[in-house]
Amino acid sequence: MLVRGRVDIYGARGSYQIYATTILPLGEGAKARAKEQLMAQLTREGLFDPRHKRPLPPYPEKVAVITSPTGAALQDVLKISSSRYPAAEILVIPSLMQGVMAAEEITSALSMCGRVPLLSCAMLVRGGGSRDDLDVFDDERVVRAARSCPVPVITGLGHQIDSTLCDMAADAFAPTPSGAAERVFPDIAEIRGALNKIGRSMCAIISSELEHAISYVSDAENRLVSDIVRLDLNPAADFTSKTMERLLSVINYRLNEADTKLSSAARGINNASPLNILARGYAICRKIDGSMVRDVSSVEPHERVKIEMRDGAMTATVEDITRLAQKERV
Repeated sequence: MLVRGRVDIYGARGSYQIYATTILPLGEGAKARAKEQLMAQLTREGLFDPRHKRPLPPYPEKVAVITSPTGAALQDVLKISSSRYPAAEILVIPSLMQGVMAAEEITSALSMCGRVPLLSCAMLVRGGGSRDDLDVFDDERVVRAARSCPVPVITGLGHQIDSTLCDMAADAFAPTPSGAAERVFPDIAEIRGALNKIGRSMCAIISSELEHAISYVSDAENRLVSDIVRLDLNPAADFTSKTMERLLSVINYRLNEADTKLSSAARGINNASPLNILARGYAICRKIDGSMVRDVSSVEPHERVKIEMRDGAMTATVEDITRLAQKERV
């Protein structure tokens, strides 16, 4: 059995005391039993409950990689991230992946993730090795740190067969660092294909909606024109037609009335015309200078006068003037 802790001296008795912080059984059987006991305890606490697992972000902006800075695992992650999703920012948090101090450094690295702003998720990865190299990932401190990390955690510890307690506590796990990187970083080619498909779908939807809108506007326009004709133009046309009929009727009445008056006036003028008087046998007498002879006192004997009749005129000389008495003139 391996005991980790500190040694102190009890002064009253002069004896040494060991304050144990970790007790690890030695030997394969002992390690297996210790792992089973710890797994049972953590299971009862709910650390492995699938309901507590968080989904990995579909498009991570910043990813923390907890690993040895000199190991092959880091190179695998960097290579895959640059080819699949170069938009993500990679933050390397160096840590030992095996040895006595590995558990403490991994725990500290997982805790550090909570202080990184805008961190999307954390990757705990290491390259291949022996089964004994995985013991640190069955350490209770590491398991609890993986579960309590404020961002989703995925493990890729380079083993194909054995599963560690840290794998069970993490939100996701892969057998290798490359597998973990492929799960974290989406394929940009697939993203482009999906975006192209979405773009085509959007174009089809927009085209359909545009056709529907055009049809709707056309129908609305037809309904509007019909309503305008039915509610506005037709009544206006009827009103105009009736008004025109009334106006024409008034005009015809006024014209007929004016025509009657004009005919009456024409008859009056015609009746008062000197020509009509001449036609009844009367004549008009004028002096040579054209002035009208209204009475006999306006002419002298032997004065020449012009007599106009209905069908012509003649010139005569006044031979004699006879004046009528006042009684006879009346």
